[in-house]
Amino acid sequence: MKLISQKLTVACFLLLALTIGFVLLYETDTLESGLLAEDKQSEFFLTFMMELLSLGAAFLGLRLFKFAFVHAELVTHPEPAMLKWGIIRLLILEVPMLIDTLLYYIYMNTTFGYLGIMLLLCLPFVFPSVGRCLAETSEET
Repeated sequence: MKLISQKLTVACFLLLALTIGFVLLYETDTLESGLLAEDKQSEFFLTFMMELLSLGAAFLGLRLFKFAFVHAELVTHPEPAMLKWGIIRLLILEVPMLIDTLLYYIYMNTTFGYLGIMLLLCLPFVFPSVGRCLAETSEET
């Protein structure tokens, strides 16, 4: 299980590093921010969609391992299921966070920033430590 935890930790930090990389590129003016700040119609639509996606991702990412079919697979086949569902959970949380970060800099709308921060705050609750991986593959629900 230690190897699985290490693989998931690497995946977690790679996605975080990608997000931080974009932040650095925009903050150092390597990439131009506010490109679509004047396009209010697409901003409104994307704000609505990302609010739904980010809130759904936060719920699903935090509760994924409590669903019966996921928990059953984690208990019966701990290591392959933990790798598969762990990566899925990290993608559920970190891909919308990356999209929110990019949209924040494209539109310079703080709503996207707050959504990204919300998803970032979910990560400590699903961080793939060895203890958490073992606990989530046990019989207890």
